This record gives sequence, C-alpha cells and structure tokens, in this order.
Amino acid sequence: MGYHVISCDYLPGNPGHRFAHEYHNVSTTDKEAVLGLAKRLRVDGVVCYASDPAATTAAYVCEQMGFPTSPYRSVEILSNKDLFRRFLKDNHFNVPWARGYARAEDAIREIRDFRLPVMVKPVDSSGSKGITKLERAEDLPRQIEYALSFSRAKRFVVEEFVEGNGRPITGDGFSVDGELVFRCFADDHFDARSRNPFYPFAASWPYSGSEQVQDKIHGEIQRLLRLLGMKTGAYNFDVRVGDNDAVFLMEVGARNGGDFLPQVTRYATGVDLVEYTIRAAMGLDCSDLGMKAPEGFWGCYGVHSPRGGVLGDVWIDDAFRRDNLVEMIMYFNKGDTVHACMSSSETLGAMILQFESRQEMMDKLWDMQRWVRVDVDSREG
Repeated sequence: MGYHVISCDYLPGNPGHRFAHEYHNVSTTDKEAVLGLAKRLRVDGVVCYASDPAATTAAYVCEQMGFPTSPYRSVEILSNKDLFRRFLKDNHFNVPWARGYARAEDAIREIRDFRLPVMVKPVDSSGSKGITKLERAEDLPRQIEYALSFSRAKRFVVEEFVEGNGRPITGDGFSVDGELVFRCFADDHFDARSRNPFYPFAASWPYSGSEQVQDKIHGEIQRLLRLLGMKTGAYNFDVRVGDNDAVFLMEVGARNGGDFLPQVTRYATGVDLVEYTIRAAMGLDCSDLGMKAPEGFWGCYGVHSPRGGVLGDVWIDDAFRRDNLVEMIMYFNKGDTVHACMSSSETLGAMILQFESRQEMMDKLWDMQRWVRVDVDSREG
C-alpha cells in the first residue's frame, strides 16, 4: 500500500520483522514506551493486528496522539475478562456467572458460591492460554496457579461453564463509525482428546447455524459496540448459543483474529480485512465495506503435536495436498524443539483449506491425523 512500516516488540527473531522497513525492540505491552517511540519516529498511524495485549497499547497511543481509534477505556474492557464480564452483566447481556480475583485465597473461600464445573481463566490472556475446567474444588489452587502464570496483571476469573447448543462460534468483523457493517462467522472445532480440549485446533466456513441465529448474534454485538462507543476497526468474536438461542458473547477482541481467520475470510468472501484495518488506522474512508456472505467451504487448521520434543517431518497426504490445501505456513523448522500443544503458543504452523462440500469438510477436519501427521522425537530436546 506504499507505507513505510515500522514493527516493534521484545522478540528480535519474530518473523514479521523481516517484512518491515525497520524494527525497534520495544514491548507492545509497555504503552508508555510505545508512545515515546511513536512520537520520536513521528508515525502516522498504529495497527494492532491479532494481539489482545497490543490492542490496548495501540488504542492508548492513538488516543494520546490524536489518531483514529476506538476509546482506550473501551478496548481495555474488551481485553480483560473480568472487566468485560462485569460490563456485560451491568448492561443486561447474557453472561455466565463470574467473579474476578487477584488473590487465590478469596477464590478458594468463595468457590462454594459456584456450581461446578466452572472455568478458571487469566483475565488478560488469549489463544486459550492458561484456561482450565474445574471439576473438583480441591483442584482449584493448582488451576489458579496455572492461570496466573499466563496473566500479566496477575488476576484471574472464575466463571460458570456455558454448555452451548451446536458448535462454538468464531469469526471476524468490522465496524465503520460504530456500525457493524461486516461479519463472517465460522464454526470452531475442538478435540476432546487433546491436552487442552478448550483450544480450537480448526475453524470452518460457512457457519452451520441459521440466518436467524446469525442476525441475533449480530444484534448483540452491535449493541455492545454502541454502548462502548467503538468507532472504525476490526473485531474477533468468540460466541456461544445457549437454550432458546440465548447469545453469550464470550470474547469480543478489538483486533483481527489470529490463526489465518482474516485470510480465510478473504478467500470465502473477497473482503480483505487486513487492508481495511490499515485503512482505518490511517484515517482513510472505509464506508465502501458491506456484508458479503461466504461462498464455498473453507477451513483453517493449526498444525500441532500432542507431545514435545524435536520436530521432524510434517507428512501431508498427497491427495489432501492436491485437493484441499490452499496455503500453508510453518512457524517452526525441522530440528527445532517444540512443545505439546496446549494453546496457540505451541501451534507449529497453519493451513488454509478448501473443500467440495460441508460433509467433506466436517469429515476431514474431524480426522485430520489421517491427512496431516507431525513427527516429533520425544527422546531428545
């Protein structure tokens, strides 16, 4: 698009830096340091792509510098599970019974107020990091410790487990001047056999639910955006639908989705949400964006290993590669030490997939080990 691109974070080896014109070693969670860098470099806009921690920093810097942004306080609410649950409750959304804590002993004392099972989550993590399901009260101290290990704020939330009807819903959207002008929902896929059954290993388009349910979800998201005073920008959704089509907004991130969601959305609808995200950050007109339904059957799949060790070959069935694989990127190379997949941090790579029918899509996504196998030597590393 002709812009001079500057990337920043605290990891010099991150792959995106080689595509930028320059890189600065400043953590995206240090909002004052990023603000100082933005002022010194005299930038014209700030983009947070797919990171919840960076979303609050981007909003803060933009607000301080007078750049286009949604309100910092609203992005902060969306990025912290305890603040978000309280906001939903105060504004009469469907919301699981939840409490936020900074001290383990408070949660241990009050766990009798909950009906098990419950979920224990860090308030400020994403990608399913630090999340567990509590079945027995005596396991709570260990699960709190695990959640806090992924929390920068050292806070966690205990919340009612929502038993949804149908598949959980993911997807991305975009608002222009606070109006949700585009959304594309997908089915999330989980594997009860994995080390973390709450990490979605795949997603599929189009969403399998009815238009009526999609419109209801759209309406709840729109009400949320209006209450928060959101402006122009991208969102990532995590939604459950309960009894009587009750909509639970589990997560609404003020950012694009990870795991190739925007790229699959582009294949399915022709809408390039990455380009619109950059346009919004630069204050350009986004009013030409409108709803486009997905065409065809698409999926994304996170390549992962059930155990840690030294990464060997990634085997892909020849027919699957020919008929279904559209794009693939690996984040790790052969010989790297890798870990058992517990969250997005341990994903080894990602695939964009295309299918001839919904049945083929569901059959293959459910049995991906038949088509894609990861060789890890667990005796080393």
